Amino acid sequence: MTEDTPPDEERGTEPTRAGNEQHGPARLSARSEPQPAHRRRQAETVQSISRIASRWRQCPRCSVWADTASRSSDNTCGICAHSFPLSARQRITLLVDHDSFHEHDAMLEAGDPLCFTDRVPYPERHRAARQKTGLHDAAVYGTCAIGGHPTVMMVLDFDFMGGTMGVVVGEKFLRAARLAIERAVPLTVVSASGGGRIQEGTFALFQGLKTATAVALLRETSTPFLSVLTDPVFGGVAVSYSSIGDVVIAEQGTRAGFAGRKVIERTIGAKLPADFQTSDFLLRHGHVDIVATRRQLRPLLQNLIAFAARSALPPGPGEPPHPHVSAAPASGWQAVALARHRQRPRLDHYRDTVFHDMVTLHGDRSEGDDPALLTALGWLDQRRVALIGHVRGPGGFDPAHNWGMPSPCGYRKATRVMRLAARWGIPIVTLIDTPGAYPGPRAEENNQCAAIAETLATAARLPVPIVCVVIGEGGSGGGLALCLGDRLLIQENATLSVISPEGGAALLFGTTAQAPHIAARLRLRADDLHRHGLVDEIVAEPDGGAHWDPAAAAALLKAALRRTLAETERLDTANLLTQREKRLTSFGTVWDLGEETAPRDA
Repeated sequence: MTEDTPPDEERGTEPTRAGNEQHGPARLSARSEPQPAHRRRQAETVQSISRIASRWRQCPRCSVWADTASRSSDNTCGICAHSFPLSARQRITLLVDHDSFHEHDAMLEAGDPLCFTDRVPYPERHRAARQKTGLHDAAVYGTCAIGGHPTVMMVLDFDFMGGTMGVVVGEKFLRAARLAIERAVPLTVVSASGGGRIQEGTFALFQGLKTATAVALLRETSTPFLSVLTDPVFGGVAVSYSSIGDVVIAEQGTRAGFAGRKVIERTIGAKLPADFQTSDFLLRHGHVDIVATRRQLRPLLQNLIAFAARSALPPGPGEPPHPHVSAAPASGWQAVALARHRQRPRLDHYRDTVFHDMVTLHGDRSEGDDPALLTALGWLDQRRVALIGHVRGPGGFDPAHNWGMPSPCGYRKATRVMRLAARWGIPIVTLIDTPGAYPGPRAEENNQCAAIAETLATAARLPVPIVCVVIGEGGSGGGLALCLGDRLLIQENATLSVISPEGGAALLFGTTAQAPHIAARLRLRADDLHRHGLVDEIVAEPDGGAHWDPAAAAALLKAALRRTLAETERLDTANLLTQREKRLTSFGTVWDLGEETAPRDA
């Protein structure tokens, strides 16, 4: 929907006092005809006030009045950085390289097949919007560069009938998508819309079918699609394309959703929370990947477009394996203690030392954003990678990260980013460090089992290399979810087990006092796992453990990842999937006791 523009107010007239006979004829004559100079001064005063008023606007966030002429070039409040609206042309100027934007199909216009009239006929309303904005419809698209990296960009202008999507907006999105596919460059779309255009009726409604088809084509051809939400985005634009980009970014202060706040409150008769549908709400509930200020948008898009468009490096010779000198803990229980050590480096340390220029992606686009599981895009030297891993926080036992125990939305987030990596042709690195998945009632209500199973099934057939590393505890199904790949590495003092020693002892002995005994019997040490062929390689740690020298531990892990990724990237997709399937289906040995060759004591 779009808000109707109120009719222009009629100009007021000077009140007459001709009927005030008690003052006498002479006094009436003097007051009925003001001096021309007075009239001129009055008109000049009104014009001056109008000019001043048009230059000043009150910030809706901090309530400070500011001179529009003194605002920064990005049209934000100098006090609280609130983002004031931008036209499509202003937005393009702000985001793209100077003189790089070349518009396509600027003259497209829609007809009026419904002969629609509200307070004025649709053609008249459309004509007024053209005069107001200088555009022929709400969408502007073309080719450009951001930071020297080519992209196709489309921007909606809210000043053109509320940025509503009609036939022209739908057609321009389709043409922009096809152009991006043809040129093999990312598509970047900046949306600001009140929804579908009422004046075009079901023709406008069905543009959602057209734009959804265009998104499917982008995915089918692995063409990156970056969606930027700016205030506001509702209705037809939100339900068809803006909410399902490969990466969805919300400008700070944006409101977005299916229906507007007032419509929902009137429909359901309930008062909504103050932050309902705001950018912070969208991030907290997992609907967007990133919330960025207006000043952060250009460098963020530059980074993402460079990342999405960059071809993977040709496989190099890699590095020779680091000689592993076993200094394994004397017992399984000692291994558990080292894996849980409060000074042991965790994912945040390796993210900042092994990788660089990481962009964290948030949310499962459905339920929420799990702080116990990180998903990010970034670089390992000059190689693009998608990083997925458990987050345990400071000391490894941080309640803010749920002690590293993911919920269903965490695994759904991981699955979403795995599929994104497959579309963009990016190898995946997973870092496993969790006591297990979160076992609470909320997790069961949201189908924890299916979330983990879907993550595993997705990873099994992804057409990109997957390298998994156990860096701490690999606990039960929660750890298993990130163990499926082409190679499984484990740090020297990490552990991997079907259950925690305490949990196993409680089940088998009815007391956790037997945990050290169960730890020994589970054979959960790196050496045990490698000897049984359950892990492919042990990554050495500094003497005494990774916590004695985190920087050295990071260097050893980085070298192992370089080498392993180089090995897997040499394989074409068919061989990669064949070898992965062979590896994953080979664990364990079974005997058919019906065959005479089977040993009876097996």
